[in-house]
Amino acid sequence: MNEIQSRYCPHVDFESYDDFYANYSCKVPENFNFAYDVVDEWARLQPKKLALVWTNDEGDMKSFTFTDIKRQSDKAANALLNLGIKKGDVVMLILKQRPEVWILMAALEKIGAVCIPGTYQLTQKDIIYRCNIAEVKMLISVDDAELIQNIEASMPDCPNLKHRAIVGNTIPAGFIDMGKIIAESSENFIRPAGEKDTKLHEPMLIYFSSGTTGMPKMVYHNHCLPLGHIVTAKYWQCVQDNKIHLTQTDSGWAKFAWGKIYGQWICGAAIGAYDTEKFTPKGMLDALARIRPATFCAPATIFRYLIKEDLSGYDFSYIEHTSVAGEPLSPEVYHQIKEKTGLEIREGFGQSETSIMAATFQWLEVRPGSMGKPAPLFGLNLLDENGQACDDGIVGNISITAAGENMYSPKGASIMPGLFTGYWKDEDVTARCWHDGVYQTGDMAWHDADGYYWFVGRNDDVIKCSGYRIGPFEVESALMEHPSVLECAVTAAPDPMRGQVVKATIVLAKGFAPSDALKKELQNHVKRVTAPYKYPRIVEFVSELPKTISGKIQRNVIRKKDGG
Repeated sequence: MNEIQSRYCPHVDFESYDDFYANYSCKVPENFNFAYDVVDEWARLQPKKLALVWTNDEGDMKSFTFTDIKRQSDKAANALLNLGIKKGDVVMLILKQRPEVWILMAALEKIGAVCIPGTYQLTQKDIIYRCNIAEVKMLISVDDAELIQNIEASMPDCPNLKHRAIVGNTIPAGFIDMGKIIAESSENFIRPAGEKDTKLHEPMLIYFSSGTTGMPKMVYHNHCLPLGHIVTAKYWQCVQDNKIHLTQTDSGWAKFAWGKIYGQWICGAAIGAYDTEKFTPKGMLDALARIRPATFCAPATIFRYLIKEDLSGYDFSYIEHTSVAGEPLSPEVYHQIKEKTGLEIREGFGQSETSIMAATFQWLEVRPGSMGKPAPLFGLNLLDENGQACDDGIVGNISITAAGENMYSPKGASIMPGLFTGYWKDEDVTARCWHDGVYQTGDMAWHDADGYYWFVGRNDDVIKCSGYRIGPFEVESALMEHPSVLECAVTAAPDPMRGQVVKATIVLAKGFAPSDALKKELQNHVKRVTAPYKYPRIVEFVSELPKTISGKIQRNVIRKKDGG
């Protein structure tokens, strides 16, 4: 137990999953602010404690202590205030994994401004939409030529945007040199008092949802979000005090909040950051060797690519715990990673709207393909279309039904650490999924007799063929067992006789070429691996799958094309 985590979790060590689920508790102080109460507090308690280890594609390395992060975030807070950014203003950060991400997120929390992280893949249309609907006052980006071009082209249509700044060496005309003004600002910063100080219920962070259907929604989190990620970091990712944790993700994705700042720093771990311009398996492997994290988390896509590489020359003995989230991991990928590296991957489930909701926690045996068992506090359940709890084996909507009893909150307020407050500026959308005290995620799953949850798909991804309900993940997992398949998406295609049939859209691995013979081979393979009625009657080979800017497969794009 470290000095900071113990302030928020009176009971840290548990004998079993049942003990953890029943007795985990979280204290939520009335004026909790992550930047002051975690970052600055670590700097006070242990000035030399390691906070961040950074590397890039060129092999450069940098490290930062919590004292470094405190000093730089104080200077950044003063720089922002001098520009007129104040409490409640919205600032967008498009900074990849530059060290300034951690510095500026802490600075924004200190002055009470609202942070919107964005991925560098945002187009002109994306930037205009986000800036206008969220009333962004300042945008800070890296010195990426294409990104800067998109920002400049967006300016005439973003009337609320007062400042645009660059982190990097190339500062175009009309942009503020963010590094320069931070360096020139005072490091003397005192927490504001009274109304200028932050309050627990006030907005801290807004993530734009992946937007698999319709325009992205604004997922609004208040200042208690970091406390929800103690469970994410400590009991699922198993981060350790004074050891390095690496979650591979861009700073514009919600997985950054999950794995690269909040729970990890509360639990005393240092963050590992691989700042890459373009993901390659070799780049990832070399970065791991430089950073040498004790704990490692990545999306399933990275593991799918790694199993297609020759891993025999790499040492993974320094990795003590491995986890995956963002999308389900097929059992075949799990088994191949374990065989080739010795790493046992533990799956977790959650959303941009939440912290970890279910996981193969440290006390549980791994059941490949399962997302594990529910996290404490959320009161997780599966509900049918009538809002009734589902029996074992019945597919239902993954839902948060109630806060756990073992949670302390200020003045009896209804606070659930890790759960979003709602969709900002969209009460109608919030009310459709969150009413009568229940938040329905829209993700479908079933649980077995032992309480393990098994993901099926988004509620609009489930295929209804000849009276059968078929979850895409099970078919995708079967296809991933075939050596020719690198990635795949299973969707419903319209059929005049059956209503819908199963379609597989497949990206082939290196060394394989599309053919009718391969289609037949894949169809027969699925029939052998799973129930024969689930096999894909349509197989299409493509060079790439449509994905959101957060990297999730857009099955709705495939369905729309087939429907048209």
